Amino acid sequence: MRILLSILNFIALLGAIIWWNTSPDWEPAVTSIGLLGTLLAQVFTSDQIKSKLKFIQKSGKESYNYQAAGNQTVTDNKNIQTGNQNAQMMQAENMTVHIGIDEKRAREIYQEMNLQLRKEYTQEAWTVANSRVSEFENKLMPKMEKVNGALEAFADPSFQLLLVEAQKTAAATERPADYDLLSELLIHRFKKGENRNIRAGISRAVEIVDEISDDALLGLTVSHAVSTFFPASGDIHQGLDVLNDLFGKLLNGSLPKGNEWLDHLDILDTVRLSSFGNLKKIEEYYPQQLSGYIDLGIEKDSENHHKAINILTESKLPQNILIEHHFNKTFLRIFVPNKYEISNVKLMHKVNHNGRAYSVPVELSEDQKQSLYSIYDLYKQDDNLKKENVQKFKEEWEKRPNLKTLKEWWDNIGTSFQITSVGKVLAHANAQRSDKNLPPLN
Repeated sequence: MRILLSILNFIALLGAIIWWNTSPDWEPAVTSIGLLGTLLAQVFTSDQIKSKLKFIQKSGKESYNYQAAGNQTVTDNKNIQTGNQNAQMMQAENMTVHIGIDEKRAREIYQEMNLQLRKEYTQEAWTVANSRVSEFENKLMPKMEKVNGALEAFADPSFQLLLVEAQKTAAATERPADYDLLSELLIHRFKKGENRNIRAGISRAVEIVDEISDDALLGLTVSHAVSTFFPASGDIHQGLDVLNDLFGKLLNGSLPKGNEWLDHLDILDTVRLSSFGNLKKIEEYYPQQLSGYIDLGIEKDSENHHKAINILTESKLPQNILIEHHFNKTFLRIFVPNKYEISNVKLMHKVNHNGRAYSVPVELSEDQKQSLYSIYDLYKQDDNLKKENVQKFKEEWEKRPNLKTLKEWWDNIGTSFQITSVGKVLAHANAQRSDKNLPPLN
């Protein structure tokens, strides 16, 4: 209809122009202008015609253009902004765009999840449960804020389901320490959520936090630490001191005795008991794990010593990478706690920047690593001398009170067991409560 009117108006306009040329009075001119205005109005109000037109939005010198719908684009000033049919154009001198979930929204989601539990309690129980869940919230949120991107997990449906289970557990437990433990488990879920095995372990661990006894949790945590945490230092004294400090932080209660705690952990799927074999004693286990402290090394001024120096020279490695053996001064050893740590050795290079000297760690090349492995293979083999080193290692162990306590407890465990994936995530989260510097569980 609008197009038909436009055509009629156009014909009328032509007639007015002809009339004005033959009779140049003022009336036709006015009529022409009016008809022209009508025509333009019809043209610019036609949806069909408007859809064919393109408009350009120009910005000021310091402004930026934003598109709030359709294909989102941010352009520099004086650039053309385009949008889809349903796009909304916005222009501002200064605009701040918040994307994602902040602490306020995360707490709102937390409360939304909590309200789902309301129908599961009586009024009396709800008062207690809500108080505990609020305490758990106050433990969880500050920790999540400190981890980059962790608050975004509150938008993940699987994380929300786990959060509800954690709230159920928090509502059921009277131990304040459990709120900390649940918080660590949820943070661990964010960090390692892509691993389905770990996810499954965390989900089960969240369910049993309120069921595990204090002494069983401590025994599980210490056992996990024995099998997981080892010193990185090649210095024997530093390495044992690190272990002593670690177990000093973990041994914050009474270690369990007998076998009841293991049965308890077995019921909760955190360990699997074995009737075959026994646990290795501390004096056997740690010398194997820290063999770099025990192995004899290369005898000074021997043929193998000269070979080792040649290998170091050809590989452009410093000779001081070989240090005197603490247990036998006539031998030299590579500065590592065990052979496998050679792959993690770094050399310190000094660099100058703005007149100041800095030491920068530099990784070894693959050829340099292979050179150190070949030097390790030159170590002297002598069982009698090695037994002497093991004895001296035991003496150093006994000098440290926390390591001595660990040995006395561990050597009296009469049943062999294996920690499950559920037990590992639970024990690791509990260990990180005591020592924030521990590495994440792999």
